[in-house]
Amino acid sequence: MKTKIFTAIFIIIILMINISFASYSSVTMQVVEEPICTIQLGENSKFEKKLISKDLANKEVTLQLQVTNNEETEKPTGEIMLVLDNSESMLNAVSGNTTRKELIFESAKTLVSNLLKDNTKLKIGIVKFSTVDITNEATIKDASVVSALSNDATTLNNAISTIQTNGPRTNLQSGLLLASQQFTETDNNKYMIILTDGVPNVAIDSHTPYYSDDVINKTKQQLQTLSQQGIKVTTMLTGIDNEDTVPPSISKNFGQIINEIFGTQSAPTVGNFYYVTDNEIEKTITDDIYKSLVPTQKLLKDITIVDYFPEEIIKNFDFSYISEANIGTISAKIDTTNNSITWTIPELASGQTATVRYKLKLKENFDSSIINKVLNTNQKVDINYSDLDGNKQTKTSNVSPKIKLTEPAPTPTTPTTTAPIALPKAGSITLIGFGIVVIGLFTYSLIKLIIFNKKTK
Repeated sequence: MKTKIFTAIFIIIILMINISFASYSSVTMQVVEEPICTIQLGENSKFEKKLISKDLANKEVTLQLQVTNNEETEKPTGEIMLVLDNSESMLNAVSGNTTRKELIFESAKTLVSNLLKDNTKLKIGIVKFSTVDITNEATIKDASVVSALSNDATTLNNAISTIQTNGPRTNLQSGLLLASQQFTETDNNKYMIILTDGVPNVAIDSHTPYYSDDVINKTKQQLQTLSQQGIKVTTMLTGIDNEDTVPPSISKNFGQIINEIFGTQSAPTVGNFYYVTDNEIEKTITDDIYKSLVPTQKLLKDITIVDYFPEEIIKNFDFSYISEANIGTISAKIDTTNNSITWTIPELASGQTATVRYKLKLKENFDSSIINKVLNTNQKVDINYSDLDGNKQTKTSNVSPKIKLTEPAPTPTTPTTTAPIALPKAGSITLIGFGIVVIGLFTYSLIKLIIFNKKTK
């Protein structure tokens, strides 16, 4: 008797397990709607949430959150004079067989090409300076025009390639004065970029002793005059091996002279001052100086994205990341206090795109009450950010891709006098009731068995 009861219960339990797995394997997932949730963050910038792939056989979908800053970076307009040192020290090797001239001049060509790319509102001219002819030393003739203002990058870069570096001394003042005379009278932006590898040792009407206070003061005053004329000055100085070196006939070392003429990087005499080593030349010219000329960096800042999930998704689907956020940080898992993930992006520059992807997969022990219901994969998205003008903005959207679970219709059977008893589905109220009945029968049988055993004793 006892053996029969336990055998029956075991069979019933196995039947229940089979029913549960049969329900998961038979249910079908379909994507009902695939709208793209779009929130504009600027004229050409936006947030998007969309379904990007679906593996319906495995009952899973992949969604993507993406923020794109497509605002066009503003390019400088007006006129730029590029002032290049062509003293013979530029021929010093800085890396293998590469000379400082090659490094600076090639970087200058890249700068010119980048500045003029698709930019018809800018013109660039070129002036070189040193002291080539001893008879004209300490005059404005220590400098010469290499190219007049032009917006043709090829012409300008070819002109740079023709520059010979054979001057024994450095008359920066002559280069500054001659370059300033090349600007037009047009009311527009005026820039001057100075690329030099030596401490000025000659000035107009001052050449002995070299590096004298007169040279220092005249060069500094010329820089200040440019600033007073509204010219935005950027200087890069390199090639100083030892600041403590004291030239003959004076008492100041190179470090003191540099500080008196140019100031420091944090407190320059005028404009921007980059005091760099040879291995910093290329980045300084092609990256730092380029960025300093761009009028406005169009940045989206302090972006916080909160993606909320419906309760039915949380309970019935497993969440996992397909790819982590490439910019910023995101919640490691869903915060069950408000059913959300939070993505923070401190800054998104023009041309940048931030992306993250995650997967929702149906759990095997899902609640079958969601079958035949249309389910939103997300509840809503809230975004807080600082716009291109620095104003705080808050936006939200409840647009969401939708999925649905269905089960195939039962196969028709030939009618009989007595209708067959339908087996319950996994996770449904019917299954719960069925379980209660089984437990009741088991309890009732166990009690009967105990009573029977007592009577037979």
